[in-house]
Amino acid sequence: MSEQNRNRRYPQNLQGVLQLAVEAGSAAEGPAPVEPMSEERKTWLREALSDICKGQMDEVEQMKQSLAVLQKDEPKGSEPDGEKDREEEEEDERESAFEVLSELCENLDNARDLMVLGGLELCVSRYLLHVKSGLRWRAAQLLASCAQNMPQVQEYLLKMDVLPKLLQLTDSDPNPTVRVKALYAVSCLVREQEAGLQVFVANDGFSVLMRGMQSENEKVRTKSAFLLLNLLTSNPEHKETVVSMGMVQQLVSVLRTPHSSFHEHVLGALCCLVEDFPQGLEDCRNPALGLEELLKRRTKELQGKEESQEELDFCERLRVLCFSVQQTDDVGMDR
Repeated sequence: MSEQNRNRRYPQNLQGVLQLAVEAGSAAEGPAPVEPMSEERKTWLREALSDICKGQMDEVEQMKQSLAVLQKDEPKGSEPDGEKDREEEEEDERESAFEVLSELCENLDNARDLMVLGGLELCVSRYLLHVKSGLRWRAAQLLASCAQNMPQVQEYLLKMDVLPKLLQLTDSDPNPTVRVKALYAVSCLVREQEAGLQVFVANDGFSVLMRGMQSENEKVRTKSAFLLLNLLTSNPEHKETVVSMGMVQQLVSVLRTPHSSFHEHVLGALCCLVEDFPQGLEDCRNPALGLEELLKRRTKELQGKEESQEELDFCERLRVLCFSVQQTDDVGMDR
């Protein structure tokens, strides 16, 4: 990398991006014109920048207003019947505030601002384990929106020890939407995030994913299998941990359940556990599992189904990895 690239400061907000674009455009067009900028053009540029900054400030104000709603004291104890309607209205207001924040925080600048404003701390301390499921899942969704592709926010949340809480919600919350959103937040904190992955492993996160793949909820099953595949692909050093907990046997049992599209990710995870890992290969070859016959049958069922092509590819790849090599080894031993 050149010295110029190393010293370059990248823009941190929308105004900085605009300035960078202006500079890049000027450089591409060659030397600046000799005549000075007209007053009309100066006025136009000032107004354009003012509108941009105003829009950014308006979004910060929206976040502050939403946080003010979430910071209100909640009613305690039993309320008279006449107060129940008001309580429901306040719950609706809180849910709407979370939805506004989640939408705004798709913007990375806003996610950082919310962290500075104390919004993430409020979200974790008051709402992540709230008695109302509608507030729990919206809190988890907001954390995911802020943490996605944002290392600064990820590190902040990990220091708050939020990951064990999210794993608990993923594993045992009675509301399926809460489990789905919590798992989404877990994913945003552990994928391509080494510190988050260490916390995940220390809190038996792979067991949570194993149980998630056995859930009655299709979204939980799918997201659990997808995250397992992603983590094993990106972090093969954790194969031993996963195999030692009986993951191969559990994944094969999942494949024996009624067919579902998430089986594609299950087969992909098995391929990861077999490649360059003898114990995973040995587990898959165990005759008691009946995996070879299962794969033959599944391959036949998937033939000609264009929508299942990736699953078919994983199925055939796993057969080759596990059983074509075995047949070659057996022939070699006979000789």
